[in-house]
Amino acid sequence: MKFKKYRRTNIAEMHKYNPNNIYPKEIMDRVSISKADLENGSPKEGDMIARNPENHNDLWLVAKDYFEQNFEEYEN
Repeated sequence: MKFKKYRRTNIAEMHKYNPNNIYPKEIMDRVSISKADLENGSPKEGDMIARNPENHNDLWLVAKDYFEQNFEEYEN
């Protein structure tokens, strides 16, 4: 399998996960979490919950380390 590099071209919508918050079950049931992230203890503090700006029902987890290496806050 060959992989190519791609650059992001849009703004991501994300929310910092906080284990002290009580998230509605119907929201957390929609968050897609990779097997690797689950095995690494996610969701955990500092992880981000991302959503598709075109479909707010499409949610996934971005691990803290990956987020910190690849994203910065966008200020309009």
